[in-house]
Amino acid sequence: MEQKITPVWMKAVIIALISIIFGLIMFFTGQMQNKALAWIGYLIFFGGIIWSDIQYAKQKNANVTFGNVFAHGFKVAAGCAAIMAVYTIIAFKFIYPEMIDISLDEARKNMEQGGKMTEEQITQALDMTRRFFIPFAIAAILIGSALMGCIASLIGAAVAKKNPNPLQEQ
Repeated sequence: MEQKITPVWMKAVIIALISIIFGLIMFFTGQMQNKALAWIGYLIFFGGIIWSDIQYAKQKNANVTFGNVFAHGFKVAAGCAAIMAVYTIIAFKFIYPEMIDISLDEARKNMEQGGKMTEEQITQALDMTRRFFIPFAIAAILIGSALMGCIASLIGAAVAKKNPNPLQEQ
């Protein structure tokens, strides 16, 4: 008897919620600029996709192909990306709007330390960034999730147990 398959949307919601909770903990503990801790957020996403692929293969009793498992993982990654994009809009508009200012202040410090831009150029660049901050953030989430989701799905599909199908070998 075949196990019931956990739906893609449910896995995406679980991974996204864990990521959101981790992000909120980082914010409320004042660790949003901590680059080392930020990597844990990426590991949650990455590990969640691999876990999703392995669970999918297990629930299908390993009667899957590499392509089936990869596609499943990528769908989960896309679902997570969509949820995280919506969350990003809500977070920057309502939960922690001051995060935009904190990020822009950090960017200003980095530009000033670089020494390649005048004060006027820095101000102009930051004004433009402020206007498009949320669209840039959403684009980064979507592109980053697609790339990381693809890599994680490939790894998950590679490590998931698969039964060889003798009919496909002919």
